[in-house]
Amino acid sequence: MRRLLLFSIVVLVGFVFLTRLFYLQVYSSEPYDLYNDNAIRKVFHYPKRGYVYDRNNKLLVANQPSYDVMIIPREVLPLDTIEFCSLLKITKKDFKKKFKKANTYSPRLPSPFVPQLSKKDYAVLSEKMRKYEGFYIQKRSLRDYQTTIGANVLGFIMETNQGDISKDSYYQMGDLIGKQGIEVAYENNLRGEKGVKFIQKDRFNRDLGPYKNGEKDTIPTPGKDITITIDSQLQEYGELLMQNKIGGIVAIEPKSGEILALVSAPSYNPNMLVGRERSSNYTKLYNDSIHLPLIDKGLLRMHEPGSPFKSLVALAALQEGVITNNTTVTCYDGYTYGRNNRKMGCHCGGGTRNLNTGISKSCNAYFAHAYRKSIEKYEDATHGMDVWSNHIKSFGLGNYLGYDLNIGKKGNIPDGNYYDKWYPDFRWQATTVLSNAIGQGEILVTPIQLANMTAAIANRGYFYTPHIIKSIDGEIINKKYTTKHQTTINKRHFEPVINGLFDVYNKGTASFLKIPGIDICGKTGTAENFTKIDNQRTQLTDHSIFVAFAPKDNPKIAIAVLVENGYFGARFAGRIASLMIEKYIKGTISRTDLETWILEHSLEHEYSKPFSNKPFKINANSKLMKISDSEVKKQTLFK
Repeated sequence: MRRLLLFSIVVLVGFVFLTRLFYLQVYSSEPYDLYNDNAIRKVFHYPKRGYVYDRNNKLLVANQPSYDVMIIPREVLPLDTIEFCSLLKITKKDFKKKFKKANTYSPRLPSPFVPQLSKKDYAVLSEKMRKYEGFYIQKRSLRDYQTTIGANVLGFIMETNQGDISKDSYYQMGDLIGKQGIEVAYENNLRGEKGVKFIQKDRFNRDLGPYKNGEKDTIPTPGKDITITIDSQLQEYGELLMQNKIGGIVAIEPKSGEILALVSAPSYNPNMLVGRERSSNYTKLYNDSIHLPLIDKGLLRMHEPGSPFKSLVALAALQEGVITNNTTVTCYDGYTYGRNNRKMGCHCGGGTRNLNTGISKSCNAYFAHAYRKSIEKYEDATHGMDVWSNHIKSFGLGNYLGYDLNIGKKGNIPDGNYYDKWYPDFRWQATTVLSNAIGQGEILVTPIQLANMTAAIANRGYFYTPHIIKSIDGEIINKKYTTKHQTTINKRHFEPVINGLFDVYNKGTASFLKIPGIDICGKTGTAENFTKIDNQRTQLTDHSIFVAFAPKDNPKIAIAVLVENGYFGARFAGRIASLMIEKYIKGTISRTDLETWILEHSLEHEYSKPFSNKPFKINANSKLMKISDSEVKKQTLFK
């Protein structure tokens, strides 16, 4: 009986093992993976990264050969480190640090030891590499910028980090990946596909030859060439005009939403972030806490829009039927309101204003009246504010526009719920938040939102999502960039507002900026610039803002210009906008007086003032504190 029991147990255990083995082999085993086989060495061949052209087929970004010294830590044999470090132009301390990093990543997998050797260094080193077991040279491509402009648009590539590798199994340590601009936005198109060669190794880790005679080897697939919407000549001219200034320029083709220029000032030469000096140059740019050259001012700077916003206030009021083209308001150097006779000042000169002169003379009183009537049309201010807010948001304000660059800011267009939370203890009214009427208060926009708003006005009520891609190897671009977005404003209301914007140039605040032969519609803006110093609200130099489009009929360009600490709207931003429009439409400049003035006037003296251009926060003791550079960047970047 005992023998039978023992035999039964042995049979049962054997059956369990066989069943489990059958299950693992037939049902749950993973397919054989060459990439994870330790007996196979993988040699990757990197593809040519796609070229980048501007809208006129001018080559902007090509490739150049690069040579990386690679290491497989466990294959490294004792070597003359002094000689090796001398060849690589590194110190012995650097050698130990790099070896430790590579070994931590993987003792058996290759990783970069010294990347991006020059051709000269490669020529010297290649003859002696046979002496250094565990090291080899791998050839790949780096970017070769055929221009010195558009760094914020073109972006740059750099080595992958662990986060990149975790997100996408395509990448390995030492691979290059786009990190800004179109390089990251169109990474999957530009990068291509790596080729791989499999080498069979013996038990002593020696190469035996191609695995299965190279049957599994693949060749690299080149990345796709792309054409972007930027006009490189216009971009270059914009960067020239913005020298010694901080701010942004965004120019859009209204009929398509294509971005013609995206200037961020100050900029830098994109070639600075190529080669072995990339790291040190990046550190210098990153640590420039005054100019913040790595921050795209056209996409990330949020400011009150000032007077350009009045056009939308007028359109919302026309749509709600609370004003007409002939509605008049008498301005007594401002607008008096409320029980305590509060006054919103105005610099239009006073007198009776209608819609046209209200816009062309930028009368605060007229738009305070129009805004107030829009809200007070409804018995409940919360509902009135919601209706007004929806009209404004239909122009693309108060949210991400959905363009194809991966950074941006939502801005802020308040609604009724916003103020219900802001004023929980009393019943707020239109007069409580009257500063919205003139583009101040809680209104915040970015330059690209202002440019898109201007394009929608130029189109008499619709816009296309701004985008920077024109074609990818001839493919049709994403249909979201060719889909028309309608605003909530009836088309018939735009013409009187556009006539007012046209008269801004003819007889209004920008009359000295007229360009011969071009009918320009525009609006000056002066955004107040406040901060708190020792708990006191302190006014700094105003920001100069200007929006415009041209020609008046069948517009070809809509533009927004922001010059930080640039005084009133027409002083810096207005001149720059007019010159940019003439450059794009005519190709030459007739107003050389405007050009000379802009090129000869710097604002560096403003930026060197204490607290002139740095974001701030207030600590518990109501003392002014500078926000750290890293905190600034956290606040301004999103994916």
